[in-house]
Amino acid sequence: MIKTCIIGASGYTGTELAALIQSHSQFELAALYVSANSADAWKPLGEIHPQFFNSIKLPLQPIDEDNLSALAENFDLIFLATPHETSHKWMDALCGKKAVVMDLSGAFRIKDKNKFADYYGFEHLAEKLLEQAVYGLADWHQEQISCANLVAVPGCYPTASLTALKPLQLNGLIDSTHFPIINAVSGVSGAGRKASLNSSFTEVSLHAYGVLGHRHQPEIADYLGTEVIFTPHLGNFKRGILATITIKTANNVTEQQIAEAYQQAYQDNPIIRLRNTWPKIDDVVGTPYCDLFWKLDNKTGYLVVTSAIDNLLKGAASQALQCANLRFGFDSHMGLVN
Repeated sequence: MIKTCIIGASGYTGTELAALIQSHSQFELAALYVSANSADAWKPLGEIHPQFFNSIKLPLQPIDEDNLSALAENFDLIFLATPHETSHKWMDALCGKKAVVMDLSGAFRIKDKNKFADYYGFEHLAEKLLEQAVYGLADWHQEQISCANLVAVPGCYPTASLTALKPLQLNGLIDSTHFPIINAVSGVSGAGRKASLNSSFTEVSLHAYGVLGHRHQPEIADYLGTEVIFTPHLGNFKRGILATITIKTANNVTEQQIAEAYQQAYQDNPIIRLRNTWPKIDDVVGTPYCDLFWKLDNKTGYLVVTSAIDNLLKGAASQALQCANLRFGFDSHMGLVN
């Protein structure tokens, strides 16, 4: 068994990850950690999230920041479900030891330090680790993930967007003179468990935010290989992401070429479902799937693709588990789908 712990386990993503690890046949959920001053310290995780009351009895231990190196020698695998600043601060102590680290924050996703500072608001000081980090887009970077000791698990919006766009881009089906336009809506759980008026369920209706400046825009552009126009929206529902993407296709692109691009990319992948109708959030909430559907306007050459995921699972926890599976030599979908 692979001895595993989660740091930042009391949040929505950390809890989902704990449940997945708990039920996995090859990973041992050995410890759960929260920040030293957390009000959740020493409480059983199942007490805080009662849906797991009978299944996860482990207590949430307060992390000892002075003992991170020893922690990294004690575990085979560490998941960081921590804020960007925390992952950035702690990574030097955690890396280079026994443990493989899966970081679910955005601290090691963007390789350009100047771009990182512009979008995240602080300077990246762990340059060597940034170079070593592998982007954990699990359905595309399998080979790199399989030998990485630091994996930067993608953001939820980039996961939905890149899954839809990469087959088109890699097959030269996108008109390079027109940026793909991504309009994506997320449920309020994407803002995390910490209370905030801006993400309070009773305050949220449906609105755009982070317009022309959201930190996931450069992440999508970097790993797609072309600029995009990305507009996120916050909706009045708990979880899930629906991304509707408009693309100008290259000259004379046909429906058959598009279908073949998606089939070639995902036909043997049980996590990506190529649908026959437009997916909706209810189809994917509580699952590790990404559902895709598209339609081409043959007259204008414009293509519309919809991508639906659960932001807490495929957009975070279940993709992190996909990465862990790949890193330790298992099928990517092990413990996620039968």
